[in-house]
Amino acid sequence: MRLRIASWNINSVRLRAEQVARFVDEQAPDVLCLQEIKCQEAEFPREAFAAMGLPHVKIAGQKGWHGVAIASRLPIEDAPVLNVCREGHARCVSARVAGVEIQNFYVPAGGDTPDRALNPKFDHKLDFFESLTAEMGRRDPKAPLAIVGDLNVAPGEFDVWSHRQMSRIVSHTPVEVAAMEALKKSLGFIDLPRAATPEPEKLFSWWSYRSADFRKSNRGLRLDHIWVSPGLREAAFRTGAASSRVHDDVREWERPSDHAPVTADLGL
Repeated sequence: MRLRIASWNINSVRLRAEQVARFVDEQAPDVLCLQEIKCQEAEFPREAFAAMGLPHVKIAGQKGWHGVAIASRLPIEDAPVLNVCREGHARCVSARVAGVEIQNFYVPAGGDTPDRALNPKFDHKLDFFESLTAEMGRRDPKAPLAIVGDLNVAPGEFDVWSHRQMSRIVSHTPVEVAAMEALKKSLGFIDLPRAATPEPEKLFSWWSYRSADFRKSNRGLRLDHIWVSPGLREAAFRTGAASSRVHDDVREWERPSDHAPVTADLGL
């Protein structure tokens, strides 16, 4: 079977439920992982998701801010809940679908100053990565695991519009890139969007609202990720190559999120 996993920072699920429905209709994800749903669990539009064909839902909600959810066409089983956010924000939600453990994260953005001592938000971001890396270091790499979400770091030179300029800006500073690389190495994760679109081709999933024409300026960042453990390598490359992409056309829709959805297919 094909299991299509999608990740999308939706920037308010209630505001963009119709856009979610359109995306689900066009791309047919089996599992949709959302970040920044910006609602509490009772406020999540479950009926709309059931009508889309995604009736199985796991939600970690929070009033006004943050919030993550996993909606699935297939039944959901419980998976380990990772308490890696020291502030207790709703930034992590987990599920097991078709035997695959899926961990969906909304990593803190980190504020404006890339200094742990001067900026508690930046310290929180790095602490989140460190806690998650320690957790993954205890896992079995052969187990089927996917880490997805808005990880709020653009790791590579070709994941940002300007490596030179962005290296001083939170989301692409050397310390953040190193933290993400440590997480990746902790279990030998495979970055599926980048495997499908190798460097040096630029690949972005986020564009600022400040740009009237995001394609013309194209000052993007790749902040949204789908990684799989070595235990899913065969499933990810079942056809001989990774099948994963950023759906940047969605960023053109009316009143869009500033993030575009990302998908990856697994052949189980």
